[in-house]
Amino acid sequence: MRTDDDVSMDPQACPTAETLDEIGTQWRLHVLHELQSGEHRFNELKEATGASSRTLSQTLDALMEAGLVDRRSEEAAPIAVYYALTEKGEDLGAVFEELDSWAQKWVDPSEYEA
Repeated sequence: MRTDDDVSMDPQACPTAETLDEIGTQWRLHVLHELQSGEHRFNELKEATGASSRTLSQTLDALMEAGLVDRRSEEAAPIAVYYALTEKGEDLGAVFEELDSWAQKWVDPSEYEA
């Protein structure tokens, strides 16, 4: 029998902890946020996120495995690869809206100016 103490002790028993494990890395959040505006090519995502090719490739692989991102290829020369959110990934839109709202209230932009 599971008690409330068991749930609080096991991070995997908490849906929020599991969600953060799935989307909570810096690069995954950057990519998911960028894809909220629609389909992007690999190099567009690389430029927008500042990730290296290797990091972006690994991040996209993880997001596709999690069912958050789909990959589409056009075989006509030149070959083009596009990434877009799945329905599951699109459902994160409200989360990003809330994070943006929170950031506008609490994050001082002058701390991040170059």
